[in-house]
Amino acid sequence: MNHSNKVLAVNDDLPIRTDKPVHSGKVRSVYWLTAEDSARLIEQKGYQVPKDTPLALMVISDRISAFDCIWQAENGLNGVPGKGAALNAISSHWFKLFKEKGLADSHILDVPHPLVWIVQKAQPVMVEAIARQFITGSMWRAYTKGEREFCGITLPEGLKKDQKLPELLITPSTKGVLTGLEGVPEADDVNVSRADIERHLAGFNFHAKSDIDLYEKLLTEGFAVISDALAEQDQIFIDTKFEFGYVKDADGKEKLIYMDEVGTPDSSRIWDGPAHREGSIVEKSKEGFRQWLLNHFPDPDILLNKERMPERFALAQANKLPTQVLMDISNTYIDIAEKIIGEKLIISEDPKQEIINILRDEYQLITD
Repeated sequence: MNHSNKVLAVNDDLPIRTDKPVHSGKVRSVYWLTAEDSARLIEQKGYQVPKDTPLALMVISDRISAFDCIWQAENGLNGVPGKGAALNAISSHWFKLFKEKGLADSHILDVPHPLVWIVQKAQPVMVEAIARQFITGSMWRAYTKGEREFCGITLPEGLKKDQKLPELLITPSTKGVLTGLEGVPEADDVNVSRADIERHLAGFNFHAKSDIDLYEKLLTEGFAVISDALAEQDQIFIDTKFEFGYVKDADGKEKLIYMDEVGTPDSSRIWDGPAHREGSIVEKSKEGFRQWLLNHFPDPDILLNKERMPERFALAQANKLPTQVLMDISNTYIDIAEKIIGEKLIISEDPKQEIINILRDEYQLITD
């Protein structure tokens, strides 16, 4: 069966009216709407933001990224069927729950299509807000090499792989390369301590010292909300990465919000409860794919060693993976999404055309 036409692999070439370059990330592309279109939609749709707020369309793709590379399979399968819809549905579900429970808002104003969000412009905090409930992954690899201090927190001796930690750990890292901050390495994704953030408040784009307490509170509370909800599905929330930013509400008052994505198999590790009780780990996240890649290639150091990035990009480009590997990820993502949202996931037959039709007919945002 050919799944390739169901996959939205390229998402930066839609005929959406914009007067700025399209920003294309590893998975999402961002189209900034014109000032006229932003103002028109705010009025027409009643979005609760100041009238002059810049709006953007975020279009999620079905591309799969791991170890900073995009991976493709044989037979022209350049992404994972259902992945984008699964990620968006999961994030939207948690953002809504956070709002209902009075934690904080998100940057999403509208969901025109399962692969599209309309968002308000936010000023991102330059911290990847990471929380860990178990020791695994990169933290475990560092622990086995003798590291005991993570982001200013000292871990006890004698921890075992995949063990539950004594308490939830907040282990932030840099979001993007920050330059000129004393004591903070000029690299993406390097661990920082709370003291680093307090010392360089403006450098990390925090507007007030109290907002460090607030982001930690929102991270901890958000983690607990997701962890409790997953526990009801007999799934275990292991660790996650949140992102935060500042926006203005309808009265022009600034507030800290959740942004990007939350609690997805891309940004979190989720383990299957029944398997865990029997002593094995079944990943309900992208981690299973990462492990497959590490086992598949004869020299896994290429995937782990940041000094070998050119080799890594070449490896990803030269190797079309077996179709089944991407279909297995598809099943993992769709399965966990349906558990979380409690209903069937809608997967487009022709996502690109569907998006164009909706944005033309209901939002008047397509240039003909």
